[in-house]
Amino acid sequence: QVQLVESGGGLVQPGGSLRLSCAASGFSLDFYAITWFRQAPGKEREGISCISPVDDSTDYLAAVKGRFTISRDKAKNTVYLQMDSLKPEDTAIYYCNANFLSTDHWGQGTQVTVSS
Repeated sequence: QVQLVESGGGLVQPGGSLRLSCAASGFSLDFYAITWFRQAPGKEREGISCISPVDDSTDYLAAVKGRFTISRDKAKNTVYLQMDSLKPEDTAIYYCNANFLSTDHWGQGTQVTVSS
């Protein structure tokens, strides 16, 4: 069964850290571009970080650059999003997407809440 599962979300205080995981089963992430998206209440889903399958090059939305780090563990077939210096405006449901040509896989999302 082809599946993407996000985990690692939760409640954290401003300035805190979380590490999100995006684990794949039923297919290999090696050939897929992986993008982390988030969707805050009342807002559109936005892409915040991606990692290339070719050379593991990365890109970030300006709002998270310098605070978030995307990485890939091929042995575990998992992509991570390390989130540091979290702000209340980072509160959202976080989703991972795996894309290869016309094929897209989405996870179910994990809630991140940044609040004191």
